[in-house]
Formats: sequence, C-alpha cells, structure tokens
Amino acid sequence: MGAGGNHLNETGNSGRTAGDEWLDGLLRADAREHAAAYVGDDGFTARVLRALPAPLALPAWRKPAIAVLWGAAGVALAVALPAAAMDVAREAYRLLAAQPVSLSGIAGALVAAGALTFSAAAYALRTSD
Repeated sequence: MGAGGNHLNETGNSGRTAGDEWLDGLLRADAREHAAAYVGDDGFTARVLRALPAPLALPAWRKPAIAVLWGAAGVALAVALPAAAMDVAREAYRLLAAQPVSLSGIAGALVAAGALTFSAAAYALRTSD
C-alpha cells in the first residue's frame, strides 16, 4: 500500500475496502500502545555496529570451484545411475519372482497397504492440542 495507503490503482480507486479501515485502526492503536515501551539507547546500537569488523569476503575462486565440483558430481551420478538402477531392478525382480503368489497373500498386502494409508492420513490430519 505504501505510506498512508493513498496510492491509486489503474481504475483511480485506492483499492481499499471498508474492512481495511478497522484493521488499519487496530494496527495504529497497537503501534501507539507499544511506542511508549521503546527504550532509547542514545546511539549505542549504531556505535556497536560501527565497531564490528567488516564481514569477510569469500575468495573469488570459490564459487567457480564449487560449480565445477557439483558438475563433476552430477556427471558421475549420471554415469553411475543407469548401472545401479539396473542392478537394483534385477535384484528386486529376483526376490519378488521367488515368492509364491496366492489370493490370501494379495489380500494381506492390500489390508496392510490400507492400514498404512489410514494411519498416515490420521497422522497427517490430526489436530495439535
């Protein structure tokens, strides 16, 4: 809104609604209430900040070096990922293919998946007291 909230939008209106007025009044009253609680420090904060040492600047070579290292890590991951994914897929297939499939096993898996889903939903939707 800006200072005073007198800025006009494209249509020439201030863009303020009647509901904004009561909120502005509450905010101003709150500011007046807490203005008396301000503790003046007679420039102490400014003196302390001036006395602090300047922040250390990072070396100019650091940012490009980090970019090169992350790039190398990304390339290594891209090269290694297909082989690792194939190994994991082969082992998962080998383990799952060795398991006997029965109607009761499928029903048990569905009940377990439903219980986990319900538990996760109940945990996510709980109200904090």
